[in-house]
Amino acid sequence: MKKLASGGAGFFSFVLHAHLPYVLHHGTWPHGLEWLLEAAAETYLPLLRTVRRMRAEGLDLFLNISLSPVLLEQLSHPDFKAELPQYLQRKITSAQEDAAFFQQAEEQHLAALARHWEAFFTEALADLHALDGDLVSGFRAAEESGAVHLLTSAATHGYAPLLGTDEGVQAQFTTAVAAHKRHLHRHPQGVWLPECGYRPAGLWQFPVTPSGSDEIPAAQLRVGTEAALAAAGLRFTFVDTHLVEDGERRGPSEVPVATSAAKSIYRPYAVEESTVAVFARDPRTAFQVWSSQFGYPGDFHYLDFHKKRWPGGHRYWRVTGAGLGMEDKQPYFSESAQGRSRAHAEHFVSLLAETLRTHQSADRVPPMLCAPFDLELFGHWWHEGMMFVENVARVLARGDHGVQAATCAEYLDMYGTAGRIQMREGSWGAGGDNSVWLNGETTTLLARMYAAELAVRGASSSTAWSTEGDAGRIARQMCRELLLMQSSDWPTLITTGAARDYAERRFNGHADCFDVLLACWRQLASTGSITEQQGAVLAEAERLDGIFPEIDPAAWKPGI
Repeated sequence: MKKLASGGAGFFSFVLHAHLPYVLHHGTWPHGLEWLLEAAAETYLPLLRTVRRMRAEGLDLFLNISLSPVLLEQLSHPDFKAELPQYLQRKITSAQEDAAFFQQAEEQHLAALARHWEAFFTEALADLHALDGDLVSGFRAAEESGAVHLLTSAATHGYAPLLGTDEGVQAQFTTAVAAHKRHLHRHPQGVWLPECGYRPAGLWQFPVTPSGSDEIPAAQLRVGTEAALAAAGLRFTFVDTHLVEDGERRGPSEVPVATSAAKSIYRPYAVEESTVAVFARDPRTAFQVWSSQFGYPGDFHYLDFHKKRWPGGHRYWRVTGAGLGMEDKQPYFSESAQGRSRAHAEHFVSLLAETLRTHQSADRVPPMLCAPFDLELFGHWWHEGMMFVENVARVLARGDHGVQAATCAEYLDMYGTAGRIQMREGSWGAGGDNSVWLNGETTTLLARMYAAELAVRGASSSTAWSTEGDAGRIARQMCRELLLMQSSDWPTLITTGAARDYAERRFNGHADCFDVLLACWRQLASTGSITEQQGAVLAEAERLDGIFPEIDPAAWKPGI
């Protein structure tokens, strides 16, 4: 069992969440499959390469990596596996064409950058071939080597605080665990709550009227998110800082702990009376990495994400300065960026050590600082991000800061929790509440989602719900379309305006498909059969959205 070295400041753990919504078979560019291809080429393959390289040097990253089940379904799909090498070859070819253009224009530095992109994507293609085209096997091998610890998330990234039924929340996590075990051959211990969204047990009412209803249903008692996690066999999760800071520590028999027993965001707590532990996000390190204005990614030497040269889409310019127009961006110099990455890694580890040393506990249990981020930030949005992660690991390995890397599971095995906590509802979204996913722009989505959840609750009472034949096929596809409707990505994209048209089209497409399938279900219940046209609709839905092949409609039965 790993113990902190004498005089050490404490433990540190990166928690990196890999997720993209289901885009396979639903558009390519500018929104759709291209998102997944970019993430695979610029983040997932470089991460696996970094893990292998450092492992060969005897260095471990001790990363917690959450792979959302819907992402695993896409990465393992034959259509994605066929498209990714073609995409990488297109990027290589476009870089070669850029190099020829810049050479002809006597732009030697830009020509060299074009050759950099050619080498970058050539290496990615070689990595993919070494994995026999299977990224999921690469993640599985990384965990088996001990270099990383893989976590899960909700099946389609459903935002738990706003899901309308307890069985709907439960099905998100039981479906997730089944998919994780099928792809990665292990039962996950940890889980990333989508948007770090948590809701405690208590009285709950639909925030909007379900479509087709005359009034909002009466308030009902709901279980806490932690109950769904525990029922799925999950051991720990993560929340934003304020949920722990504002929470109430609990003693035996629900007696509040004396105020002198202060909470710490650098220790995990058991949630309510459950076995599920919760780690809080550290705000200082989060700001340093998240903020594009004041954090590391906004450094003027780093590659600018937004300015690209078309038709290939390669980037040749650096951030250059704050608030500049695209025309004022200056050429990128990789040597300068590499130097800044090393300096930022040193600063980051110093910040870790300072924070941990100022948060020592009276019981002498060493603190744990968790730094949760979206994995796609590293490499895709922030080109030097994966280099930064590697540099942080190398600085930690020197041991001169007194900070030791460990996974969250390792820390729990060593030190357990610091007691129990009762938390209020919240997220890591703007305002720390539900407002990103519940606002005037998203109420129509919620209304249709709630109607679908209630329809599934009603249909699941039928004895035919979990049978085979057409009834079983319809039930399974209704559950898939409901899961896809529940994705937190659609309201996020609508609220932020990042890809509103695409998000609305995608949500409405799944909702419309669900309605057709519901009509098929009712037709089958009434007549014992479905029409040829309905059968064709069902087959097409299975082709487009046939995720989670082992999905179990019984998971949606109330009271399971």
